[in-house]
Amino acid sequence: MKQTVSVWARLSPRAALKQAERVAHEDRAAAFRLFARAARAGIAEAEYRVGRCYLEGTGVPPSVAEGARWLERAAAQDHLAAQVKLAGLHVQGVAPGVPDDAVPRLFGNAAPEGADFTAAERWARRAADAGSAEAQALLGYLLTSGPETMRDEAAAQLWYERSARAGAPQGALGYALSLARSAKDDADHQRVVEELRPAVEAGLPTALYLMGVLTEHGMGVAKDREAGVQFYRQAAEKGDRNGQARYGLALLGGQGIAQNPAEGESWLRRAALAGDREAAAILGDLYARGGKLPPNYAEAAMWFRRAADAGHAGAARALGLLHLTGAGTARDPEEAARWFRLSAEGGDTKSAADLANLVLRGDGDPADLVRTRQWFEEAANAGDLVAAFNYGVCLAEGVGVERNERLGVQWVRRAAKTVVNAQHYYGRMLLEGRGVAADPVEARVWMSRAAEGGHLDAQVALADMMVKGLGGERDHAGAYALYGRAAGQGHVGAMFAAGALKGGGHDVPQDRAVAQQWFRAAAERGHALAQMMLGRYLARGLAGSPDLAEARMWTERAAAQGVEGAALDLAALPPVARRAPQPATAAS
Repeated sequence: MKQTVSVWARLSPRAALKQAERVAHEDRAAAFRLFARAARAGIAEAEYRVGRCYLEGTGVPPSVAEGARWLERAAAQDHLAAQVKLAGLHVQGVAPGVPDDAVPRLFGNAAPEGADFTAAERWARRAADAGSAEAQALLGYLLTSGPETMRDEAAAQLWYERSARAGAPQGALGYALSLARSAKDDADHQRVVEELRPAVEAGLPTALYLMGVLTEHGMGVAKDREAGVQFYRQAAEKGDRNGQARYGLALLGGQGIAQNPAEGESWLRRAALAGDREAAAILGDLYARGGKLPPNYAEAAMWFRRAADAGHAGAARALGLLHLTGAGTARDPEEAARWFRLSAEGGDTKSAADLANLVLRGDGDPADLVRTRQWFEEAANAGDLVAAFNYGVCLAEGVGVERNERLGVQWVRRAAKTVVNAQHYYGRMLLEGRGVAADPVEARVWMSRAAEGGHLDAQVALADMMVKGLGGERDHAGAYALYGRAAGQGHVGAMFAAGALKGGGHDVPQDRAVAQQWFRAAAERGHALAQMMLGRYLARGLAGSPDLAEARMWTERAAAQGVEGAALDLAALPPVARRAPQPATAAS
């Protein structure tokens, strides 16, 4: 029921203020009119209340500009709550949706565009000096997270501590965070936990997330992954995007909680939409890899783009690879080059290599050759061995720099200590005598190391050396084992070589049926020599009954690829009725 405004309220501004406070919960429009009457008389509390009414749309249409104007009038009269609210408003960028609490949520997402840190600092400092615990926390935040010219972490820590001691949860959170930055041992982390607890008990989202991290890793508190996940859950439910990402990951992998991929994906999605670039990148990877369902490259591209736009170097490379292959997005080598470039500029050395390879194939900007060489050189000089390998290749191949094989082999040799690709490349340089005296014995040593590291081309190259006896004894049985190992991982050249060994004339038991299986596996994958050999086996019935129709088909394919001898084989075949190609079979 609406209250009747008293005669005194019409005559006295202060009486109007008191009457407004009495009716505020029952008749907001009447309360606003009374607050406004008192505010026009210059009463600071009334000016503050009018400002809040405008900001919150209470009893009057909302207006941020009017709200800020009335708050500033109250703040100028040293009204502490107005000063704190005004400072918070400037941190929020004087935007709609100002939170109900006087201090905005600190330590969460980045301040929005339009934030006025200078004005915020001026009002926060006035209120902090006057003893407002909320303002002290806000001032600490500004001195920690404001513009570089404003930052003073030592002063910020003092303000946080004063605020915390006065009982402000935001101050406790800020003080705990400032202590965490310099924590070195468990005693330091225990103090962080102790200072953080009031903020956790107050339910501040960032405090819940931080307590989750400390609890999950046992820093200053007993290690308890399950309890840590529950802190992440609470932070996530309160809108903290870091908490949403961590909780989503826990659900996705069943770490500290029962596995629930669908719910985990949902929380990661919330975090990504709130601006968490790592969550967006994880979602992109999730959709690119697939699982029980096939990959969804279009969805993956969308999330990779969101993460890449936010500066995630790995996501930028992944997006470049999608554009390079046309998976989930239009095939566009130039767009792929752009994303590789951005990724490389963000520090991803693999993207620099991708970009160099792309330009070498004729796509992208030729100037990228120089850029990538420079990136590799800088990283190599800083001790990055992967970059050292790539820089060595640039020198050896003349990519973005004048060819210098002698200097290139030095960098490749340095990287070969740990980088498998470098071990293979260095072995090739030793075998071919590029930039260094030819040394098949040493080449075989490095090829062996790369082969043991899983490098497919090194396995095949080592097997070739074992067949020929280069750099050591002949070992056809060992070579066949290596060919089979590489072939099992899809190396088409190894399939052909395995077939050649089994075809006879080598120190392994001849088995032309097995040889034909290997030739077929390689032929079906486009290997021209394998197609010719398969044609010969089928024409002559070397592994069973002849099949002239299929023999002609494979021989024609080999001839179309220009294989020497295939045309003569084709001419020697008798004419036969053509038949449709047989379905492909799996490789042995």
